[in-house]
Amino acid sequence: MTQITIDPTDFRNAMADFPSGVTVVTTLDEKGALVGFTASAFSSLSMDPPLVLVCPALSSATYPHLVRNQRFAIHILGADQQDLAMAFASKGADKVSALEWGMSDLGNPLLKGATCVLECTLWREYEGGDHAILIGQVQRIDRAEGGVLLYHRGKMTNHAVAGVEA
Repeated sequence: MTQITIDPTDFRNAMADFPSGVTVVTTLDEKGALVGFTASAFSSLSMDPPLVLVCPALSSATYPHLVRNQRFAIHILGADQQDLAMAFASKGADKVSALEWGMSDLGNPLLKGATCVLECTLWREYEGGDHAILIGQVQRIDRAEGGVLLYHRGKMTNHAVAGVEA
């Protein structure tokens, strides 16, 4: 098979042409503190059982905690939550230390204001180049009305739902 070389910048720009929702994935570190990351690499996978996938970078500080805990929450961000997305997209241990959050009955740290929260247990993990492919089995869903935050061509934008003010 012939080796094909794709320029990383060209690939990144091509993927940026596909708009996606913005999610924040949260879990706890070994001290019980909130950790997480912003992800646009998220998708539904199966209805029976209810499965979703999310792909953290192998270099993510949160990735080892997700695997160790075997559970996590995926927050589909509301249209007005760009600041939250940016906080979780940044690097550093203190990036989310000032954020308010609560603990669910299933042991997941939850953020307020998300349009939807999916609480998951880790079902499977696969290699995916410089990312891991984590498949979560959905244990609980909490949905709210409102617009969502979208990511397209390097920018986050508000996507209001028809008939609903964002």
